[in-house]
Amino acid sequence: MATRRDTLKIIGAIGSTCAFPFSANDLYGQQEHHHHPPASTPVQPARGPYNPKFFTTREFETVSRIADLIIPPTDTPGAVAAGVPEYIDYVVSNNRQHEKPMRQGIKWLHHQARKRHHKRFVELAEEQQIELLAPLSDAVDRNEMKTECQRFFRTIKSMTADGYYTSPIGLVQELGYKGNTVLASFPECDHPEHQ
Repeated sequence: MATRRDTLKIIGAIGSTCAFPFSANDLYGQQEHHHHPPASTPVQPARGPYNPKFFTTREFETVSRIADLIIPPTDTPGAVAAGVPEYIDYVVSNNRQHEKPMRQGIKWLHHQARKRHHKRFVELAEEQQIELLAPLSDAVDRNEMKTECQRFFRTIKSMTADGYYTSPIGLVQELGYKGNTVLASFPECDHPEHQ
């Protein structure tokens, strides 16, 4: 004779079978898997001049110049060649908290350039540009963020490093990253399965 508990189990099993007339294997194990061949040619970056999403053309020129002063071309390409200004524009256009400080910082930089040298920042000689940025860079290095201009420079310096060292130029050419590699053995590990 079936107990009430046995009867409830049977009813529950019937109900769940009706509600879900398939098993987990049906969901996951029997799916058709399609293999796609890789693209015959790698995807190429867009050609032509970049149209900034956030910055004006003049602001973008300034951002480009600052980025190339932070990471200039040496035996490897610099920040501009690595696409850092485009990266900074992308980050700022997708993060409202950076918009006002970036605009104010660029405006301050142009004001200082005009006040001291009667030219826009991008029109100055490299030595004059460095002269304007050096005190900001020194404050960043000492972690003294007292003014909006210092915070602006810290942000743009950080974005420049992020954009450069996550680009193929910075990651592969500059740092020599070769990708994930499979280790045939683990010489420093003393576990038997790694010998």
